[in-house]
Parts: sequence; structure tokens; C-alpha cells
Amino acid sequence: MKIWMTTFMVFGLTFGTASFVAAQEDPNVNPTEEQQQKEKADKEKKAYALLEQVVDEAQLLRLTENRVRVQIGAADLLWEHNEGRARTLFGLAADGLAEMNRNASANPGPDERRGPNRGRTSGQLRQELILAVARHDATLAYQLLAATKPPTSTAGSGNSRFDSDENLEERLLAQVAQLDPKLALQNAEQMLDKGQYSRSLAQVLAQLRTKDKDAAAKLEDKLVKRLQSTTIVSTPDAGNLALSLLRSGPRPVENGNTPAPTSSSNNQNVLALSSYMSLLGNVIDAALKASPPAAGSQRSPNNSRGRRGGPGGQNNTTAEPSPAELEQGNARRLLGGLQAMLPQIDQYLPGRSQAVRQKITELGITDSSRAPMVQVARAMQQGNSEGLLAAAPSAPEMMQPRIYQQAALRALDEGNVDLARKIANDHLEPGARDSVLQAVEFRQTSEKVDGNKMAEVRLTLAGLRSDDERIDLLVQLSGNARQTNPKMAVELLNEARQFTNRRATNYRQLEQQLMVADAFRELDPARSFEILEPGIAQLNELLTAAATLSGFEVNVFQDGELPLEGRSGLGNMVTRYGQVLGLLATKDFDQSQTLANRFQLAESRISARLSIVRSLLGKEPGSGSRGSRFDQNTFIRRGR
Repeated sequence: MKIWMTTFMVFGLTFGTASFVAAQEDPNVNPTEEQQQKEKADKEKKAYALLEQVVDEAQLLRLTENRVRVQIGAADLLWEHNEGRARTLFGLAADGLAEMNRNASANPGPDERRGPNRGRTSGQLRQELILAVARHDATLAYQLLAATKPPTSTAGSGNSRFDSDENLEERLLAQVAQLDPKLALQNAEQMLDKGQYSRSLAQVLAQLRTKDKDAAAKLEDKLVKRLQSTTIVSTPDAGNLALSLLRSGPRPVENGNTPAPTSSSNNQNVLALSSYMSLLGNVIDAALKASPPAAGSQRSPNNSRGRRGGPGGQNNTTAEPSPAELEQGNARRLLGGLQAMLPQIDQYLPGRSQAVRQKITELGITDSSRAPMVQVARAMQQGNSEGLLAAAPSAPEMMQPRIYQQAALRALDEGNVDLARKIANDHLEPGARDSVLQAVEFRQTSEKVDGNKMAEVRLTLAGLRSDDERIDLLVQLSGNARQTNPKMAVELLNEARQFTNRRATNYRQLEQQLMVADAFRELDPARSFEILEPGIAQLNELLTAAATLSGFEVNVFQDGELPLEGRSGLGNMVTRYGQVLGLLATKDFDQSQTLANRFQLAESRISARLSIVRSLLGKEPGSGSRGSRFDQNTFIRRGR
């Protein structure tokens, strides 16, 4: 460490200054609007030409799911440019799904060579297809929803999250509300008329509030009228929907000073005060019908089903409860839900609160972790360190350390390093405490990045335990210096590059190379390409090795092809390299293309090219994708 520190302090941070100066463009005048439009048109022309190449190359892929995935992504990107072509590609994707369903139906047995996720793939792709189409044409989305419904023999064979037709229809309904409020209202009303009380109706109502207030008012009125006490107590889904509408309280009264609601997919505050009070009264009426379970019953207040068996545990078959028993179970569940809402009852219907409390006592319903967990969930959504601190003591004991750690990180993000340090010292175990305190030290060090305090920065770097930590700090320091001192930001990144300029021996080291390359993107794109090129060469070697071992030691490949979904660490890394290439394409399209072509596998090239197209068209990578953004506190959030 002393040798490293001496070398660092002697040579300082002098790398790369000349290349940085040469790389900068400092025009005296801003581009005109005409020039900006011309540049945008040029990018779009390149993007769509490349996209057609991708679609053509994808036709040669053997794996149906890969072809379908490309067709969905390409159609989504093409819609505004060439709607007819996009519709054709969506149709081809639907045909591919039908082929997958036929194959699954003809070969229902498990095939270990096809990987553990094979069962869920068609359901997942169907969901991606329907929701992608719904962003453009709600009617077509419903047509494809019906056309791609899997046969009964294969439905439900995989992951229920993707295979449930009802679940997909609910998500589609919520998304259609953003595109076509009238169609969403029509479908929501049909759902209610069929006696279906999906929780997505609350999402639809929230979306309609931002798109069409008249439609929202109509749906709100129908919802509240349908959710009468008799319906709520006889239909579990109706009770769940009612509680989801009530938990967050009524929406604020709108006036001239109240800002218009923003588009949101959550269910909070969607009911007017009068509707809220009416629905709350209906739920209370239903819950007050609850009576204690019969003596000797095995059912708890929150469980309407139990096993009936003879003495000695014989005859353990599950008996179907009668309608009256079902209603009692639903009423007890509603009462348990109201227990967490006693503050709202006290505020909006104070005359009913005593009766609810008496019934809770009568049934012996004890306080559960639901109310504290609701408080924790709200605090997590609000993103406030003080809220998390207040919620942590009432959370289950096993969850408290995680909540306190999140509170410390939130305090750090808010700039309150003293609070972050106090939370760490007061509430965290040594490992987590050390991580948070190091994050605090990194934050304070980053604020010292100027020519007069670099000695302190070097001392901090020298005292770190590993090169991983030095890379993390250098990248963070560079990010903080980028606006005020871009020359120093480049020098810091060049120092970080010295630690990553090696052949990776694990995914963590590949990730570090990506992080430094992405950090160079706005400062010196040429350096980004230099860092990515050897990483792509190494990924090619790893993919060749994985293909050789496929079926023996690893299952990265499926039917001899790399799934574009990225179900493995190697597949995910290929995707992430492609995403950074995509982001760099706005700086140098030709060089991004050149490096994308360095991928030896067609499926890897296609993935990288799609990322380039998305970037040129200004489309962000899909949610949940990694590799395109690196947070300042990545080093602590990855769970070290």
C-alpha cells in the first residue's frame, strides 16, 4: 500500500490531459434549430436503416423466442416511422408465439437441456407483446390478447405471473387508460358488469384522472355503487379492491391553487371525499357482519378455509365451505383490513369507529404486522430518511436492519451526512455500519476535489482496502468534478482506468470496466471505446467456452443459441456491453457499429445493434435493465 501511495503522490493525476483537450469541442456558437433538426433526421435515418438490417438478420436465428423478441422490439421502435411495417412485425411476433405454444403442447414433458426458465418464456413474451402493442393501438392489443391465448393444456404450466390471462388483461386495462381513456372506461365497465373486481380498476381510475376527468368520474360512481356491503362480503376480490381504494385516503379537494395530478400508475388518493366516505361506510357495514368462529374451528380470523378430519387425523380432505362460511371469512378479513385504517375511520366516520373497535375486540383480532408494513411501504415510496426512521421500530425485527440501512443511504442521498453517520452508529451491525460509514467518507472526500485538497483525496485512496474501492471512489469523484472541473474529472477516470486495464477474472471486474467506460462517455468517448474493445473480445472467448460446455457444466445456451433475454450472468453482461455501446452511438455511430460487429455471435450483435437503434431514437433501455446507469453509491448498494 505504501508503494502504491508513493507512486500515486509522485506521479499525481496527470494521465490523459492532452487527449482530453484534443477531444473537446468548444464551438463559439450554438447549433441553429435547422442544424439540430438535420442532425436528428440523420440519426433517425441511420437508426432505421440499421434496424432493418437487424430484422433481416434476426430471421436467420434458430430460436423462436429470439426472433419474437427482436420483432417485438423492432415493431415498437418502428411504429412512429412506419406503422404498417410495425403492424406486420407485431403480427409475425404473434405467429411466433403461436408456434411456441404449439411446440409446448406437442412436447409437454420437461427438457432439462432447455434451461429452467423455458416454461415461462412464452408467457413472458406474450406479456411483452401485448403491452408493447398497447402503447400504440389499444384495439390491436386486445385483438392480439385473444389471438395469442395459449391452449388450455399449456396454460398455467409456467410462471403464474406471466401465464395468468386474467393478470395480463388487468395490466393491459391499466395501460390502455393512458392511450385510449374511452376504451379503458368501456372495458372497465364490462369487467364490473361481469362481476370482476380486479385491483387494476384502481389503476385505471388513477390514469383516467389524468386523461379524462369525465370518464374518471363515471367509473368512480359506478365502482362505488357496485361495491355495496353485500357484494363486498360475498366476493373476496371486491373486498380487496375496496380496501386498496381506501387505504391511502381521499384525494385532495381541487381548487385554483391545486396542481393538476400527474400521470401515475399507483392507486393512491383516487376517490373524491364523498365517494370515499360512502365506500368506507359500505366496508364497515360488511365487516361488522363478522362473528367469532365456531368453537373448535380451525379457521383463523384471516382464513376462511380449514381442514375437516375425523379423530386421529383421518379424512384430511379439504371440505368446500358453505356460502355463509365464505361470507364470514371475508367479513373477518375486512375487519382485519379496517384495523390498520382506524385513523382514517376516526377522521372521516368518527361515529363508526367505536363499533369497529368493539367488533375487533369481540373477535380477538390482535394487531398484526400489516399496519407497520403499510407504514414502511409508504416510507420507502416517499424516499424520505425521516419517514424510514420513524417506520423502522414498528417493522418486524428481521426487517429492521435493512430499513435502517436504507434510511442511512437515503440520508446520504439527501446530503445529510451527519444523520447517515448517526443511523449507522446507533442501529447497524458492524458490517453494514462500516459500509455506510465508508459511503459517508466517500461523500465527504468527493466534496474536496480541487487542486488544493488533492493530497487528502490521495490519502483516502491509499487507505482503502482494495482496488474495487479505489475504482468506486475515483469514478464518484470524477462524476462530482465533471461540471466544475472537467479536466480533473478526466484525470481521475484515467487513474481509475489503471486499475481496470487488465484481463477480467470475474463479472465484477467486467462491470468495473463498464462503469469506467460509461463515465468517460461525456468526457472522452474515444477512451470509452478503448476500454470496451478488449472486454468484447473476452466475452467472445467466454461465449465460445460456454457453447462448448453447454449441456455438461453450464446452461447459458438454449438449443444452441444465446437467449436475448439474458438469463445468465454471461448473457446479462453481453446485454450490458451492448447498452453502453448504444449510449455511445450518439457520440460516434460508426465506432459503436464497429465494436458491435466485433461480437462473433449473431445474437450478441443483434442485441448490441438494437441498443444502438434505441439510443439514436432517444428510447431508454427497458426497465430493470442494468449497465446503462451507474449510481454514485453502487459500491454500497450491491450488498458488500
